[in-house]
Amino acid sequence: MNGTTDAVEETSVAETEASAATEEAPKRGSAKSRLEEEGDIAADYLEELLDITDLDGDIDIDIENGRASVAIVADEAGTPALEKLVGASGDVLEALQELTRLAVQAQTGDRTRLMLDVAGHRLTKRGALVRLAGEVVARVRASGAAERLEPMPAFERKVVHDAVAAAGLLSESEGEEPRRRVVVLPTVIESGPQGDDD
Repeated sequence: MNGTTDAVEETSVAETEASAATEEAPKRGSAKSRLEEEGDIAADYLEELLDITDLDGDIDIDIENGRASVAIVADEAGTPALEKLVGASGDVLEALQELTRLAVQAQTGDRTRLMLDVAGHRLTKRGALVRLAGEVVARVRASGAAERLEPMPAFERKVVHDAVAAAGLLSESEGEEPRRRVVVLPTVIESGPQGDDD
């Protein structure tokens, strides 16, 4: 009787372990498939939002720099209407990005670094920030003194850090949100990653 009970218990344990491994397999998928899933969830959430707000737009999903990237795009006629989702200084876009990240987290159970763009706002802003970083790098090289930029959101700080690193100088962030800013240093990069927690 004992032998039968032990065999049943071993079978039950083996079945439980196999079941647990099967349930965890999708969670351990490749980083790319996880990011694609985040993009799909975000796209569904944003499509519902567009329907509710009666705005026209298409959703583009991509993977950039190790994070899901989702953009709401429109033809030229629809761009002014989508600007409502950006706000005067991008504050509505920042809030919408956080809501979208929360929607993704609610379904996946994991935090996401998903980036959202609307009507090309971030793309345009990126170009302006790269130009600004170039100007600051030139001034820092000429003066030999660090320069502090105006406070900016994490996305913008990251763009500046990357541009400064590409120019061969170091930068860091200082301060607390929402007053966190980039400081460009006259120190030349020797090796290692650039930027801090942005």
